[in-house]
Amino acid sequence: MKQVWADFKLRPLWRKICDILLLLFAAAGFAIIAAWALYQLGVTNNKGAVDKNNRYLMSVAEIENMPSSTLTTEQTNALWSITMARLAAFGRYYPVNARLILRAALAADNPLLVERMVAATGVYIDDNSPCDRLADRLEATVNEVPLPQTYTNVIPWMNTPEWAALKVAIASDSALINEAGRLTGVEPRLIVGCLVGEQIRLFNSKREMFKKYLGPVKVLSVQSQFSYGVNGIKDFTAEAVEQHLQDPTSEYYMGRGYEHLLDFETDDHVTERYNRLVDYRNHLYSYIYTGCILHQTMLQWRRAGYDISDRPDVLFTLFNVGFSQSVPKPDPQCGGSHIEVDGRVYTFGALGFDFYYSGELADVFPFCEKRFVAKDEALTRDEIERIQASMSDCARPVRGLEYRVDSAPAQPQGYPAEPKDPYGIDPDDPSRSTPHHSF
Repeated sequence: MKQVWADFKLRPLWRKICDILLLLFAAAGFAIIAAWALYQLGVTNNKGAVDKNNRYLMSVAEIENMPSSTLTTEQTNALWSITMARLAAFGRYYPVNARLILRAALAADNPLLVERMVAATGVYIDDNSPCDRLADRLEATVNEVPLPQTYTNVIPWMNTPEWAALKVAIASDSALINEAGRLTGVEPRLIVGCLVGEQIRLFNSKREMFKKYLGPVKVLSVQSQFSYGVNGIKDFTAEAVEQHLQDPTSEYYMGRGYEHLLDFETDDHVTERYNRLVDYRNHLYSYIYTGCILHQTMLQWRRAGYDISDRPDVLFTLFNVGFSQSVPKPDPQCGGSHIEVDGRVYTFGALGFDFYYSGELADVFPFCEKRFVAKDEALTRDEIERIQASMSDCARPVRGLEYRVDSAPAQPQGYPAEPKDPYGIDPDDPSRSTPHHSF
């Protein structure tokens, strides 16, 4: 070995480099051949093992094999009651996981998903744990109660055909209502609460019209006598809303960002206001006026020291009775017009309140973190013109017809499909002239 080393040192540099490279290549080749041999012999194979939690995984698999699509409505409702009881117990001990499971199950609208997800957590929970025992007790308690013969909404008026038709009509206007909410800084669901109260009143006061027109085609009723539009807004109330927007000294003033929200295109404000509200094809203005009434009333009370932003029932009531009866006080109450629905009497505020917290139409009108949003940035000219251009050219009854003794109520001229965009403007319509704004 010493002789090899001595010979190596006597070699020239280039020869030393070649010898080193040769040795490295030889070593690499040996390593590759050795690895291949070990692989072929199966030395590196990982045979695996049965997971110690296999029985929990098998439990989830068994639930997976239960097709939720084959369950009847009665079976699904019964399963929801049991799974909710078990989830309540699970949430007592593991609230973070329970919230995640509930959200996922509701989004999927599948009670079996709750069972699958809870079963999957069994990997980390001991058998016969306090959580399991509580879940078993709650399930036993639920099973003691006999299943109802029919499943109905706990809110009686929501079981009527009027509501079944109305909620379809409201959903078809969701783009307009959500846009009005954005423009007025009001949660759209509050605007819908006012709409529900007014439309339920109309549906039940004009049952024959509902059967003939509104029910079959599922459209909103537009008023053109005494009160205007889908929300039944009085002419003098709409005028007051416009004045409040422009008056910084008013207790109803919404701020600089809203001053030009209802600017007119013409000098004939009375006629233009009527045309805005009595629009059978596009209800955006009706919803904007409604949002402004809610926002202005809330600000009036807040400035007087009473915050009613968390009282939808009071807001709906004040919308119904008008600015003249909006008197801030420490103990506001729900009320308003009395409306009879299917033999039961409700107040306007109660109908709106029922809808607001019912969860109905929450997919298109979700609950917002804030019901009212302040806005300081003024509307641009383009935004103002776009709002003004939303007004359709549909035929309207002559304004003031209700005051003529020999006149008969005018019927709506037709109900078009949902507008192409939130404003219902067709950019390809050559008949629409460029609107003009006023400041």
